[in-house]
Amino acid sequence: MEILYVMLGISLLLSFSFLLAFFWASKHKQFGDLVSPAWRAVYDEAEKVNNKQNEGEQHEREV
Repeated sequence: MEILYVMLGISLLLSFSFLLAFFWASKHKQFGDLVSPAWRAVYDEAEKVNNKQNEGEQHEREV
């Protein structure tokens, strides 16, 4: 029965620390822009594909 009190205390402490971390992140604008990072990954991939295609075309011209 005593373990329940220990586990309850640990769970409350842990949940309170997560709540504080969330409020800290919100206050410091960590959730300001949720859209741009996803699109940045798409554009990076498109640039890599375009660069590889351009390198292949240049290699074909040299040969």
